[in-house]
Amino acid sequence: MIRKIKEEDLTKVMTIWVKGNFKANSFIDRDYWLEIYNDIKIDFLEKWKTYVYTENEEILGFISIDNNEIKAIFVKENYRGNEIGTKLVNYYRNNLKTGEEIFSKIFKKNMNGIIFFSNLQFKNVKIQLNEKFNETEYIMTWIKD
Repeated sequence: MIRKIKEEDLTKVMTIWVKGNFKANSFIDRDYWLEIYNDIKIDFLEKWKTYVYTENEEILGFISIDNNEIKAIFVKENYRGNEIGTKLVNYYRNNLKTGEEIFSKIFKKNMNGIIFFSNLQFKNVKIQLNEKFNETEYIMTWIKD
């Protein structure tokens, strides 16, 4: 089941977020993710549209979106490869109007992320330097037909 995040979900969502970033973006110092932890927690609940994927009331993944930018999408490690991420993206895509787009910024070094979005027909439309980390990132978009 996919539903909007609730305040009581935050601890579990944040655990998935931290572990996911440690793995997907291992080239970025772990301390960075810990430093922004509290700000992101507020964003997930109050600023961005955040949806969780649950089975038997256990949170297995989530997606967080701001102005059609996917800010975060992570699935619990033991459940990756089970289409949960795809279901989360499709949940949001299905509510878009024709011609609307969603996009995500993915670090070039995050090959799993690039493959994930490519498999969902996202196209790489721009390559840019993320100056904060001095890392190349792709902007990948999908437009609803």
